[in-house]
Amino acid sequence: MDGFAGFPEAALDFYDDLEMDNTRSFWEAHKQVYVESVKAPMVALTEALAAEFGSAKVFRPYRDVRFAKDKTPYKTHQGAFVAVAPHTGFYVHIGAPGVRVGGGFYHAESADLARIRTAIDDERSGTELEKLLKKLRRQGLEVGGEQLKRPPRGYAADHARIDLLRHKSLTIGRDYGFDQVIHRPELLDLVRADWRRMRPLVEWVAARVDVLAEPGRRRR
Repeated sequence: MDGFAGFPEAALDFYDDLEMDNTRSFWEAHKQVYVESVKAPMVALTEALAAEFGSAKVFRPYRDVRFAKDKTPYKTHQGAFVAVAPHTGFYVHIGAPGVRVGGGFYHAESADLARIRTAIDDERSGTELEKLLKKLRRQGLEVGGEQLKRPPRGYAADHARIDLLRHKSLTIGRDYGFDQVIHRPELLDLVRADWRRMRPLVEWVAARVDVLAEPGRRRR
């Protein structure tokens, strides 16, 4: 595999067209464009980052439509994810709107979510998380994630960190959109730098997820 050279314009054009014609006939006629302009650069990008962050899962382009009302067969973006803990890690994708990078946790089992909330409730670890997120915002990253409309059970509505406690997922991200840098090798350095910035948040979450906790590690 050659080194990462950026995502070509053809990758954006491919997803623009796929959004208009999400059919098997379109896919079969343009599959080589996907392979060369989307998948190959994504694999090259994640392989270049693997030594520092770990191997990435490059997602399949096919949607699971078994229980979906929307039966269009193909995803309109190509994502890749480096897992650090269950449902927790680093993310990058390209689609018609361009390139986006992210990190954090996108789902947590009930026991893990309870541990995360306990850590948010704790004055020391909760304040640590607040400071992490404040720093990431100053660096131009956006905080996101699914939130409950009401406080989770057992927590008061006037809790000092109620907005964080309402999170069912917690992510941080940056859009590069159509910036010309997405077509150049320099994008690799930008993704690497952003993932490094996100690492403290990813590690904060990973330390509260039981499955991959380090033996003997004490939770706060």
